[in-house]
Amino acid sequence: MANKTLSEITADGLWHNNAGLVQLLGLCPLLGVSSSVVNALGLGLATMLVLTGSNLAVSLIRSAVTDAVRLPAFVMIIAALTTCIELLMQAFTYELYQILGIFIPLIVTNCVILGRADAFASKNPILPSVVDGFMMSLGFALVLVVLGGLRELVGHGTLFGGMDLLLGPVAADWTLVVFPNYKDVLFVILPPGAFVFMGLLIALKNLIDAKVKERAAARDVKPAAAGSKRVRVTGTIN
Repeated sequence: MANKTLSEITADGLWHNNAGLVQLLGLCPLLGVSSSVVNALGLGLATMLVLTGSNLAVSLIRSAVTDAVRLPAFVMIIAALTTCIELLMQAFTYELYQILGIFIPLIVTNCVILGRADAFASKNPILPSVVDGFMMSLGFALVLVVLGGLRELVGHGTLFGGMDLLLGPVAADWTLVVFPNYKDVLFVILPPGAFVFMGLLIALKNLIDAKVKERAAARDVKPAAAGSKRVRVTGTIN
């Protein structure tokens, strides 16, 4: 793991080892708040800041902490960063903070963050650790936003509704009405709809990976050499 290049770390975080689609970590917030793009984007950005910051801090202290206090130290770092994000959201995006509710403080218990701190940042220098934290959180946030967009579109017939809760008055008119006079689909808005769409996203990724492997295998197969076949001329011929 310590020998991975930055491009490999990027590919792992965004696709090959995506926290949401491959590792299936952090599913509680992933499924709980992804009912709209703004909710998903808000939680995704909060998770990104905590994960990137915790990887940086853990990498900085990796040689100064013993195994006995390693995990408690990591949890304290994650909890401190989460508290900072929580206070910032209370100050600048209070309505969105109220909508996200318990899922913001629960970032402390997100398996993705502690897992990357223990598995990667505690064993690697600063730059790879920061890139790993950013890319892992970016991959997680992208899954959140795609899932939120699908659920908002199918559930409400709109996209980017309520973006002013995160970006302020400048985004008040960003709501895109895709299906006018659309009747809400309650099943999609509720958590069961999140499970269905999450399963579809995982299936789509697996299908793409299978197609890529098939094409790679087809390229590796060498065509038979042209010309006549070798004829056996030894032995007894009846």
